[in-house]
Amino acid sequence: MQITVKEYKDAVLIAITERIDGSTAPEVGQVLESLQGRGRYKFVIDMSQLEYISSAGYRVLLSAQRNSMRFNRGEVILAGVPAQIHQSLDISGFTDYFKMYKDLSTVPELVDQ
Repeated sequence: MQITVKEYKDAVLIAITERIDGSTAPEVGQVLESLQGRGRYKFVIDMSQLEYISSAGYRVLLSAQRNSMRFNRGEVILAGVPAQIHQSLDISGFTDYFKMYKDLSTVPELVDQ
């Protein structure tokens, strides 16, 4: 797994490749918590290069969403979600908790930055 972080004015773009599973989810959680600790609460997660995400990965994303929205400061937005992961998110009911965009070019928080 590789995590790339790029900070924009209105959001933080986090690209994650390969897999988020029980062994890598804590690292994703640490990145998100660190950014929240610095006052950043709006995240765009680029999942276009993600092959797999386990329930541990879903829990990390949901926890980051709750923390970001706690004081109406931000949210976690998912972009470029592969079809199989989107289906899994849908079946588990997680699509109700996240804004989702087809790709990064359609995410308003990243436009004009």
